[in-house]
Amino acid sequence: MWRLRESTHPVLTDEGGALLDERTGRWTHLTPTASAAVMLLLAGATEEEAAGQYATRYGISFEQAAADVRTVAAALTAQGLAATEPARRGRSWCRWWR
Repeated sequence: MWRLRESTHPVLTDEGGALLDERTGRWTHLTPTASAAVMLLLAGATEEEAAGQYATRYGISFEQAAADVRTVAAALTAQGLAATEPARRGRSWCRWWR
């Protein structure tokens, strides 16, 4: 599952968007299509579902949409703004004595 890291804060609209990395204080600006891909991924869709919705939205082939969504997800992951592992639940170190 793709998700933004806890230290990444999105500001997303249909006209574009930005992501704030609170660790560095830097903003990453997104084009309208990149913002749409992020919104679809954050809505809980798998990359495949997001690509299908993206293809419908922009009237492009599923293959092109899948490549676009993958590119956005990979770029944000490479920048450390997103991750593919599941979010951690609770603090596992709280029970170190058991």
